[in-house]
Amino acid sequence: MQHNVLILDFGSQYTQLIARRVRELNIFCEIFPYNHFPEDLSSYKAVILSGSPYSVRAEDAPHPDLSQIRGKIPLLAVCYGAQYLAHFDGGEVAPSNIREYGRANLSYVKEAELFLENIAFDSQVWMSHSDTIKKLPTNSVLLASTKDVENAAYKIEGETTFAIQFHPEVYHSTDGKQMLENFLVKIAKVEQSFTPNAFVEEIVLELQEKIKDDKVVLGLSGGVDSTVAAVLLHKAIGKNLYCIFVNNGLLRKNEFESVLDQYKGMGLNVKGVDSSARFLSALDGIEEPEAKRKAIGKAFIEVFDEEAHLIENVKWLAQGTIYPDVIESVSVKGPSATIKSHHNVGGLPDYMKLKIVEPLRMLFKDEVRRVGKTLGIEAELLGRHPFPGPGLSIRILGAITPEKVQILQEVDAIFIQGLRAYGLYDKVWQAGAILLPVNSVGVMGDERTYEKVVALRAVESTDGMTADWVHLPYEFLMAISNEIINKVKGVNRVVYDISSKPPATIEWE
Repeated sequence: MQHNVLILDFGSQYTQLIARRVRELNIFCEIFPYNHFPEDLSSYKAVILSGSPYSVRAEDAPHPDLSQIRGKIPLLAVCYGAQYLAHFDGGEVAPSNIREYGRANLSYVKEAELFLENIAFDSQVWMSHSDTIKKLPTNSVLLASTKDVENAAYKIEGETTFAIQFHPEVYHSTDGKQMLENFLVKIAKVEQSFTPNAFVEEIVLELQEKIKDDKVVLGLSGGVDSTVAAVLLHKAIGKNLYCIFVNNGLLRKNEFESVLDQYKGMGLNVKGVDSSARFLSALDGIEEPEAKRKAIGKAFIEVFDEEAHLIENVKWLAQGTIYPDVIESVSVKGPSATIKSHHNVGGLPDYMKLKIVEPLRMLFKDEVRRVGKTLGIEAELLGRHPFPGPGLSIRILGAITPEKVQILQEVDAIFIQGLRAYGLYDKVWQAGAILLPVNSVGVMGDERTYEKVVALRAVESTDGMTADWVHLPYEFLMAISNEIINKVKGVNRVVYDISSKPPATIEWE
């Protein structure tokens, strides 16, 4: 990709949001841990330093080597980054006398300053820090203040280096996107050329150059990511793409058959493989979420290895990995702590001789959908809710049994079909049901019951990095609850999950 922006991650919960805002400007960017970024920075037009949960005064605080960046590449330091520059370059950072968290308004904005062009005098910004900059670093000029934070923004003379103590990437900073645009477009002169059409053209050429006449095997799931990856690869290499759809026994009700039907007419070479018994056997007795994911990932690799051997001279394994998978799977001291492992991220065992190709690994979910639209994929397919790779195994808390899978499939089908019937499906980012490892006392007819509890989950989001629970109508929840309890044997109580991400995650495991 050309015209890159490099984002150095210091472990902030908002780092991914910086990338989202930059991408919204049609500018390509990449996130790297502060202590493991590329040695060759020649292709980068700008660098952004993220915030961090650390204090710059702490002994174990992140200390990046900025010698190849300062004064050579336009630099924007956000929150921790701003304090880092001050602390180590003649300024002073100390604990704040007041709590600097939440909404604030600019009370001073330097006039005739390109970085603050089109920023309102009282623009709202979002603060999130316990330290504050008491004294600006050497050769600095104050750009903006709030009522409680005098040194809210500054620049360093003689460099294209800017620093802000607030977070422009969060929605609460009303002019934050404008500030990013001022810095990247007007100051750093980064071209806004990262569009779906440009991505398709570039990635198709890249795939053709990388794969040449080799054969590629791809695991289709029926979801947006693997489908867009398949169509991209098909556009690049045509008949040399071999798609496999594996029934792991943990799909939604009747999904194996419906997904195979879905791909008819798309020109893809798809083979269905029913490995339900194999996956359920691999999960027998396993209760811990990470162990489930690893067992399923191992089984996937084994199935793919066997299927790949049936294709003569196959060289590549394609995966629908997207950028949040990559980010969440990076774990270094400090930045981007691993939340969960992903069976479709990372290397393969030595015995498997396939190389990995991941055409979507630099895209966020909404970007994948826009690329899919550019490729002419049907809107109904692109609008499908995300579904976890481990399937219903991570929506069944505790041990997996065929009986539990069947119960959850029935509950899930009622919930999803209900969302469609009530015209709510497209207003929800992701929805599903969770089978809890507890029983509940109930009464049906004249008899006492002691049966399972299920939780319904529906969230709204842009890219899955953050999410809010959806305020589904009470009438809908009442109708779905009644239908589940009346029709699904073994369930006598339904609850609705009203947790947001963060602090919760979208899935329960």
